[in-house]
Amino acid sequence: MTRHLGQTPSQTVGPFYSMRLAAEGDNVLPIPDGGQRIVVKGKVFDADGKHVEDALIETWQANPVGGYNHPDDLRELGQSREFTGFARAQTDFQTGEYRIETVKPGRVPDPEGEMQAPHIAMIIQGRGMLNPLFTRFYFSDELQANQQDIVLRAVPAGRRATLIATLDEGSDPPTYVFDVRLQGESETVFFDV
Repeated sequence: MTRHLGQTPSQTVGPFYSMRLAAEGDNVLPIPDGGQRIVVKGKVFDADGKHVEDALIETWQANPVGGYNHPDDLRELGQSREFTGFARAQTDFQTGEYRIETVKPGRVPDPEGEMQAPHIAMIIQGRGMLNPLFTRFYFSDELQANQQDIVLRAVPAGRRATLIATLDEGSDPPTYVFDVRLQGESETVFFDV
């Protein structure tokens, strides 16, 4: 009797035993001395313009005076190391929105010794994504600093707007909206790291 084997069925990516979604409070960072509380919110959209209901957003940023809570940042910036600069949020299943409460970061040096514009680094992960996506966003009310930023200047002029978080005028605390578009028209610029 000859045994015929069938084709191995396909499956989605996973399971993700070590990856967890955001826990309550992971999206709220403490306010260090001299920090300006801000809110960053937005949605993650797929190629069809539909919100992604289960994306995981992670951010990392400098403190208000431009220092990172990292052993390689040896500058004495007069700030407590209690501000980790790391936040995690998941998108809401109904609305697709994420929300992070943090402080506006200070400027940090670039590799050429100039100062980068205030920015927040972001990682986006989601179901069916083999690899996380890396980007960063800048603030719409930092126009002069943005024009001088080494990374933003390296992005083609027509794509730079995809990296700018827009200030919601009159919001208290100041609220910036940064939508992530995974594909399609106005796709967010992602970086190879």
